[in-house]
This record gives sequence, C-alpha cells and structure tokens, in this order.
Amino acid sequence: MSIKHPIIVITGSSGSGSNRVSDVFSHIAWREKISHLIVDGSAFHRYERDEMAVRVEKACADGRYLSHFSPDGNRLDLLESLFSEFSSNGSGQYRHYLHTEDQALQHGQEVGSFTPWESLPSNLDLLVYQGLHGAFTGPDVNIKRHVDLTLGVAPIVNLEWIQKIHVDIKNRGYTLDAVRAAIQHRLHDYVHYITPQFSQTDINFQRIPLVDTSNPFDARDMPENDESMVVISFREPRDHDFAFLLKRIDGAFMTRRNSLVVPGGKMEFAMEMLLNPLVHEMMEQRRQLQEI
Repeated sequence: MSIKHPIIVITGSSGSGSNRVSDVFSHIAWREKISHLIVDGSAFHRYERDEMAVRVEKACADGRYLSHFSPDGNRLDLLESLFSEFSSNGSGQYRHYLHTEDQALQHGQEVGSFTPWESLPSNLDLLVYQGLHGAFTGPDVNIKRHVDLTLGVAPIVNLEWIQKIHVDIKNRGYTLDAVRAAIQHRLHDYVHYITPQFSQTDINFQRIPLVDTSNPFDARDMPENDESMVVISFREPRDHDFAFLLKRIDGAFMTRRNSLVVPGGKMEFAMEMLLNPLVHEMMEQRRQLQEI
C-alpha cells in the first residue's frame, strides 16, 4: 500500500459488470483532475487465446482444471510485480489483451493476442486494476497487500452467467455451446480462487435481479438495471456515513449494519457517492506528501 502511489482494484469476472465501476472511476478522475490508468486483468493471462484452448483441452484430458480463473492460467507474479513497482515508485510494465475484432484491428494483431509490454505513463496519480485477481492471496503471491482499496463486483451467479453469455456471444464471437462449456469448466476454479476474494474486499456490490433468471442459458434478454436491486456490503461500516447515503440515494435502505441496498438504476450514482470521497481523500494525502 502506498499513499504516494495508490492502487484501487475492481475484482469480478467478465459477466459481473465490473466495467460499470471502472466507468465510475473515469468520471471521478475527470472531476478530481486525476491522472489515472485502468489496467485490464486479461493482460496478465498466461496464454494467448489459441494456445489457451489447446492447454485447456489437454488439462481436461488429463483430469486437471485450467481456466483464466486459476493461478496456473495467469502470470500473477507479473501482476504483483506491477503493483509492487507502482506502489514503490510509480513505475511498472503493462500490456493489453485484445478481446474483440475492433481492438485487434486497432493494434494490427489477431483477436486473443497480447500487445507488447510497455511502461506505465509517467506521473500517474492512481492505478486502477479491473480483473479477476485484484484481491488474490496465495502461497506464492499476495496481490492484495499492495492495494489501497479493493472493490468486489459479484452479482448472483445466474445473472453473472446471463451477462457473460450475452457479452461473449455479442462482442467476442462465441457460440452459446462454447460459452456454456467455458462456464462449466471454470466452476471449480471460480469456487476456489474467485469467490474467496470477496471476503477480502473492502466494499462488495452484488446485483440481484427481480425477474426470473432460473435458466440463464435460455434468457433472451439481460435484466435491466431497473429490474434489479444492488446489495452493497462494507467490511468496515464505521468508515461510512450511512445516514448521508440513505438521505441522498432514493429508495435506499439498510438490511444489516454493514449492508446498504439501492435500486439497480441507482447503482452508478451510489458508487460515485461512496467512492468519490474515498478517492478525494487518497489524492489529498498524496498531494500533502508531495508538498513535504
């Protein structure tokens, strides 16, 4: 952790809606005049798409589990190195994983490939990570120890699957059968390596649909924001002004001393109300330290 070079992570899978949180951070950064960079966790996968498919098929044949959820499918050592270097001196190496045809055309490469490693821009105020392992701790790596604020985005699992199915089919060119097979294969790693992180995060956002999601593989539409509620839980509730939040967010209510519920359509607004003061405080501490 570093006051001078703070790191915020958003942990959630590709169907979690974690991109909504990164959008909120972009808005906050614009208002606060913060120089920030959002690093995609996919950039720290171990293999490019074609090689990963071969490796997964071999693992299945050998009775082993391998997915992007597992440490073996990623270079978590390099992710920890990035966080360690940035928190120490504001430097580090990152790259991009090209998910879509548009991204591939932009970089002149194949879909599912990595761009070359490059140095972080100089004079960044804040590094934001969006991916699968922002709060991961294990015997060989400890990502979380370098992080100043950890956020988890974990909708109930059927909704997460619906969102992943729609994203992978619409934006990444997968078939329904391919997405179903990927979900089934990743369940073991999801249980062992992803869900434990949500017990380590500072704030969790869990979207709950108010419409039928019983069969996510037959859902024609994703539930709209207004067709859901969002449970926001806090590891340290004493650090937050719930009376203020309840007054400002229409339809909000408390279910436990550390759980705030807001209408789905108010999710981004609630995030900004929660996170803007935290980011502002980080930046004030950073500026004070620079003035010494």
